[in-house]
Formats: sequence, C-alpha cells, structure tokens
Amino acid sequence: MPVLFEPSRHVALAGAAWDERVAHDAIERIVADTLARRMPDTLWPVHPLDHEDGDSGAPFTGLYQGAAGVVWALDRLARAGATRHRIDLRAGLEDLAARNVAQVRPRGYGVESYLMGRAGVLLTQFRVAPDPAVADHLASSIAANADHPSRELLWGAPGTMHAAAEMYERTGEDRWRDLFRASAAALAASLTAISGTQWSMWTQDLYGQKVRYLGAGHGFVGNAGALARGSTLLDADEWQWWREHIVATVTANIVRDGPRANWPGWYAPSGTRRYFIQWCHGAPGFVVALATIDDARLDGILDAAGELTWAAGPLVKGAGLCHGTAGNGYAFLKMYARTGDTRWLERARAFAMHAIAQSEAHAAQYAMRRYTLWTGDPGLALYLWSCITATAAWPTLDPDDPA
Repeated sequence: MPVLFEPSRHVALAGAAWDERVAHDAIERIVADTLARRMPDTLWPVHPLDHEDGDSGAPFTGLYQGAAGVVWALDRLARAGATRHRIDLRAGLEDLAARNVAQVRPRGYGVESYLMGRAGVLLTQFRVAPDPAVADHLASSIAANADHPSRELLWGAPGTMHAAAEMYERTGEDRWRDLFRASAAALAASLTAISGTQWSMWTQDLYGQKVRYLGAGHGFVGNAGALARGSTLLDADEWQWWREHIVATVTANIVRDGPRANWPGWYAPSGTRRYFIQWCHGAPGFVVALATIDDARLDGILDAAGELTWAAGPLVKGAGLCHGTAGNGYAFLKMYARTGDTRWLERARAFAMHAIAQSEAHAAQYAMRRYTLWTGDPGLALYLWSCITATAAWPTLDPDDPA
C-alpha cells in the first residue's frame, strides 16, 4: 500500500477536551502580547523559526509573515468582536508598501505579489482605512502581476486574484472583476496538457527552478482555489471549463489507501514522490481550496483527504496556518461547512486545543511569540475564533465570515 504521509512530521493528538473559555483566553493572550511587541514603525520582531538563509534579519513587511499580515489579523479579530482590546492600527501603514517594495525588490521578482509583496500590503491598508488612492495603487499592482511566471499563489497571479476578488466583494466595482478575469485568462493561456493524459497543469518558474507543484502553497490546487473564490466573476461556461479541468487534474493525481487519500507534493511520474499533510503541500490544502466547489465528484475525494488529515495527527512544526496544526484544522472546518457533519467541527476543536498547547510551549521555549499571520500566533488566534464561531473562512483567501 502507498505511504501517504511521513509519521515523523506528526505527533499524537493531546487529550485536552474542547473548552471555549480556554480558546478565548488564548486569543486574548496572543492579542495582548502582539500589541505589546509592536515597534514604533508598525513592525514586529522576527522569530528564529522564520529566519531563512540570506535574510538580513530585518523585520518582514508582507502579508505572509510580516507586518501587513499581523495588522490584517489584529484588525479582523477586533472587527469580529473576538477580543476586548481596543486596536488602532492606522499609524505607520502609510509607508509600509514602500518599505515592502524595498525589501522584496532585491529578490528580483514578486514585487507586486499578494502574500509576499505590495498588493497584500495595499489590500491590508485598504481594509484598515479605505482610501480611493490606495485602491488605485492596488489595481495597478494586480494588473502588473497577471503574467508572473511563478503561476502560483504566493508570488503569482492566483494570489493577486484573491485581492481583486476581495475588492469586488467590498466595492462592487467592475474594474476588480475585469482584473480578476484578466488574470484568469493569463492562467488559462499558461495551462499545459500533460502528454498522454486528459488533464492539465501549470509549470512553476520559482526560485530558479521549474517544477509542477500540486499543492495549495505553490501549485495547482492553490490556483484552483483562487478561481473558485471568484467563480461568480467568470461567465458560466468559462467557470464550467475551469471546473472540468480542476476535477480532472485533482482526480488523476489522487493516491488512495482505503478510506484515506493524499496527493504528492509535485508531479513526478518517474521520479521520487513525497507526501505531506499540511496546507501548503498535501491533503489539507486540497480540502481548503476545493471545499466551496459545488460538484458531487469531489465529495468522496474531500472526505478521504479529511480522514487522512485526522489520522495523521497534528504537525510537529507548530501551531500555524501554512504548515502547522491550525492550518490542518481548517480542513475540518471546511468539511463541516460543506457537509454539516458535526464530527468535523469536533475534530477542528480538538486540533485547536492541541495548537494552543503548542503555541504556549513555543512561547516559553523562545521567550517570544511568533508574530506572523501565516506561520505564527495571530493566525492561530483567527483559527481559534473560527472554532468558537463554527465558521470556516481562511484568512486572506476567503471572504470574511460575518462578525
């Protein structure tokens, strides 16, 4: 039988029962500590686990693991009524986009990206303090990113399509629909058929390599999730064309083991395959990206992916969204929203209690919290709120759930 995950990357689920009061208290601790560690220039210190080789050590600015993401999370928690803290995040945001460009530009690409670059910072600024000038700059940023060669969520058009979709949701202005459609057309033009098959993929030109990723972070299903979010902005026949391509590729690459299923991290028909169970690569990301697509052909697929996520247990890496326990837990919330089956909500809340313990242990170990949306404690706080309210909106990739 296929080995669908690497057990060393997971730990047994801790035994604490769901307690809404404990979850509320954890949110308040995270918010209080995050506000206390905010620097005068609206930045936060970089956690040792977020340092990468070649980093300058300067605080990050973007949506994924920088200041924009922390502001996004705190603002959302405050507006949802998830915290008692009074939060005013406007000061210092005016020049955050310029600081982000200065930080990202040396990489040589991705300046206009959503999760790493200027577009995500501008959207955050608009969410906190709507301004027509900021909206105009954001529109230019989205347009400039339509043909980015990465063809994936963090750097490419699928990410900025989320920004266009949110601005349409907020304003109803036709220009945001047009920007979304233009990026979707660019994705369609770069979709390539796999020889000898009836399905298609994208090739990611990313970090000096060309690869065909399948997962949500850098690959096929992350792009599918962006298209699904904005499906109502496409013509009905256009969305039907996309849906057929999505279902075909997802179905062709699934690997099953009885009632459980996963996907390899990348398409390698004759090479080494690895199987992960985290949002960025593997089953949880497929559930998060596909759960809103109304197609019965996906029902059994998503159920099997959710079952594997539960069987594998929480992640060793920590409590965060991208490759942590909270991110995997969102797959259960998505399944609850799709099916109404309360076992998925119970599983999400069990992961929430485990993630709280992981977060507190890391805070004690490093004498600081992890001040990021996608890898750290503010993202966990949003997940805890989703568990309390039994909602399923993934931060920055779904419309906000009603407060």
